[in-house]
Amino acid sequence: MAFNLKDFARKGRRVHFIGIGGVSMNALAQALRARGCTVTGNDRADSPVADRLRAAGIPVAIGHAAEYVHGADAVVRNAAIHDDSPDVAEALRLGIPVFERPEVLGALMREHEMCVCVAGTHGKSTVSSMLTAICLAAERDPTVFIGASYAPIGGYHRLGSSPLLVAEACEYCDAFLSFFPETAVILNIEEDHLDYFSGIEQIRDSFRRFALRTPESGCVIYNAADENCRLALSDLPRRTMTFGEGGDLQAKDLRVVRGHSEFDLCLRGETLCRISLGVPGEFNTANALAAAAAAINYGIAPDIIARALKDFHGAGRRMELRGSFCGAPFYDDYAHHPSELAVTLQTAKAMTEGRVICIFQPHTYTRTRALKADFIRSLRLADVAILPPIFAAREQPDGVTTSAALAAELPGAIAADSLADAAEILRRCVRPEDIILAVGAGDIVSLYGMLG
Repeated sequence: MAFNLKDFARKGRRVHFIGIGGVSMNALAQALRARGCTVTGNDRADSPVADRLRAAGIPVAIGHAAEYVHGADAVVRNAAIHDDSPDVAEALRLGIPVFERPEVLGALMREHEMCVCVAGTHGKSTVSSMLTAICLAAERDPTVFIGASYAPIGGYHRLGSSPLLVAEACEYCDAFLSFFPETAVILNIEEDHLDYFSGIEQIRDSFRRFALRTPESGCVIYNAADENCRLALSDLPRRTMTFGEGGDLQAKDLRVVRGHSEFDLCLRGETLCRISLGVPGEFNTANALAAAAAAINYGIAPDIIARALKDFHGAGRRMELRGSFCGAPFYDDYAHHPSELAVTLQTAKAMTEGRVICIFQPHTYTRTRALKADFIRSLRLADVAILPPIFAAREQPDGVTTSAALAAELPGAIAADSLADAAEILRRCVRPEDIILAVGAGDIVSLYGMLG
């Protein structure tokens, strides 16, 4: 059964969100309420997000209880809420349709004539935010759903009035196969989420199926410099636009000035404009090319693209400067894959003549075990590596895969017993000339607040 947004909105039917405090869930709840649905929700704990939802007119209950779904016409849950949760079990018993979050976001996409979905193993939030910045500069009034907080839109989502929608498209559990992109942007394809995928062949196939969800009149934009993108997409029966080395849209005369890239934006040999990025890291050159390609596909002028990318200073937890500690600048970053970790460390090294201290919290036992050698290779780029315990997320410990085991194979690395212990280790070793990186997709975001 598909989620019928038009019917629910027209009749003001009640949609109940289980886990409504999540980043994507609360954004989706607000979008449905704005379209005329009656929206309620519950979450495991109270939070500032719950308070904001209540202030917006969406009742939020705390905990999981069967009675919360009584009277609902449909229930929406995120991936962390299973069938044995009391509220889900009650909805199933009563015959209330239970939808996954991507299904409902997909239904919302069908309400927009121009839907851009940004996919890839990494870089989705940055490119989605860059494209949002460009669309805002072009006064296109987009609706936006992204996975990182972006200050100019006041958080993780924006409800616009135009036909244009920009959204991240995550491959985990094939979530993006519920989406309806008019334009699909694919940044890179690597091994990840190996608790769901069997390996790179299945991952490539999933991305190809995602790309084929574009209509024949749509467009698939992909990274020509990425081998797995080429393998999955080069013979795609769709209109395509490529970016990066060997692609349609390239960065020429590239220079890196104090960690920031400057380059000529060239489309099939024609120079469109000069780009000076407002965010550090040479890797952001490819991100900017991807965002620019999508913007060009929708007729946005090169000078607007250049201005927006110069004024773009990043999304939340993407090399985000939080402040300083003992005189050393403290940056937060969401990197949780070896490739992301490597480019984050390379960026930091280009920004300082001192040491790079990296407090890295591995995310999930499956990823840490499967990509262990790659993590070790990436962490060698740090001058000092501090490893707090693995953030389990949806998994249970396997008794073997630990941060201590990872640190044992990394000369000079220090295994911390907790985030608080990592903070104490940092206090003992940091120098004013250092640069500090707190990296990971778990609760390491709270580390800066522990330093006092």
